[in-house]
Amino acid sequence: MKTTNFNALLAENLKDEAVKKEYDALEEEFEVSKKIIHLRINAGMTQKELARLAHTSQAAISRLESGTYRNVSLAFLRRVGAVFGVKPHIDFQP
Repeated sequence: MKTTNFNALLAENLKDEAVKKEYDALEEEFEVSKKIIHLRINAGMTQKELARLAHTSQAAISRLESGTYRNVSLAFLRRVGAVFGVKPHIDFQP
């Protein structure tokens, strides 16, 4: 099976101004999803294993990791974070 480096693929796609504009509009969602993916992979977990430990469904973890889950709750992020021994941090910036 051929694999693709995410960062290389992202850099290539962001050369397209329309893609970059849409990506920038979802920047916070993508940052959360990248962090969750990083935590999960470093822990050697599948989405299904994370879902079981966070008391949710694999589909919910998949939506969270997609970067387009627009209505994620802080309570849900806390449950996922608790699996890894971390807490979400929310900040407002100008």
